[in-house]
Amino acid sequence: MFKSKNQPEHYITLLIIFRVLRSVSAGMIILAFPYLVLTELHHSPFRLGLIYTSATIATAALGLLSGFMADTRGRKVTLVIVALLLPLSSLLVYFSKSLLSLFIAAMLGGFSATGSLAGGGVGGAAVPIQSSILAALASGRRTFYFSLVAFISSMAAALGSLLVKVLTINDTFLFAAAISMASIFFILPIRSEEPKGSLIRLKSKVAIGKFLLTGMLNGLSQGLITPFIVPFFVIVYHLPKSEMATYAFISGLIGSLSLLLAPRLEGRFGFVKSINLTRGIGAVLTVLLPVIRVLPVSAAIYFLMPALRVAALPIQQSLMTEMVAQDEFGRAFGINQIARLAASAGGTLFTGYIFSIYFIALPFYLYGALTSMNIYLYSRFFKSKA
Repeated sequence: MFKSKNQPEHYITLLIIFRVLRSVSAGMIILAFPYLVLTELHHSPFRLGLIYTSATIATAALGLLSGFMADTRGRKVTLVIVALLLPLSSLLVYFSKSLLSLFIAAMLGGFSATGSLAGGGVGGAAVPIQSSILAALASGRRTFYFSLVAFISSMAAALGSLLVKVLTINDTFLFAAAISMASIFFILPIRSEEPKGSLIRLKSKVAIGKFLLTGMLNGLSQGLITPFIVPFFVIVYHLPKSEMATYAFISGLIGSLSLLLAPRLEGRFGFVKSINLTRGIGAVLTVLLPVIRVLPVSAAIYFLMPALRVAALPIQQSLMTEMVAQDEFGRAFGINQIARLAASAGGTLFTGYIFSIYFIALPFYLYGALTSMNIYLYSRFFKSKA
């Protein structure tokens, strides 16, 4: 397929395979974990929220640490070390169901359910390094490759959620461990430029600061909602695991396809209008979800929500690499992720408590308000990129 195994496209292919296998594992875990906690172990939604919160904070800290290590110690070796955490955490859940084990596994593996891997969800601590390597390899076509990688990995996550239909909850974690462990072998041959940056000095701090602020609001809004979409359907509609797995697959499939629209959105509307359009419509639908208690309508909204949330994400990632120095990619992605996930942790903890007292609609209303504020900041900070 390629003329030389040293071509960047060959390494991008290996990186995609690595991402795909981890995404299959992530899709399995993100569906199986709330069922394990809520229906098999009979913990409360608030306790699930505490687990998700601890996992979100740990993922944020690991993502920032890995970003600094990638820029100063080498990207590939850091990626291999961080990638090992997902299979180890899955095995821990397989062998032990104690509350302490669940907390430790969630923190190591990033079982935060904040969304896609790119959003810092399951295994998300590895994403800043993956994005740094991809940005270095895909210079000149970054929006296309960010879109392609996100599309393929989202499809894989949707497939992973569908596989849960034919597995027991416990076996799901064993399969997730095996698949994510196998993924590591595909990144070992990758070679890319690894410029060593200054550990303290940041040349791109203004640009990084803009993405940090918008990332915080985005993370807070996502933390309120995304980890509790599956629990919402479990609590409100009492959906069995097999039916929810089908819904998750359809939602993931539509979300995956939307990622392919990123280059067209960028060419047609530019960054700011793409964000405003997709996330504005998504905010309206999210507010409607707890109001319209009709299963087909709720399912339709659920199918569209991920698509509207992630469609413009590759444009945002590409823009960040344009505004940030190459030897600061890892830290830029890491700082952005810790801003999102730290804020997300607060949102997740809040919604866990609110779901426990059955005031289920409030987080959805807050999501709409926060997303509107974030759209305003994007318009203000990046109006020159419109």
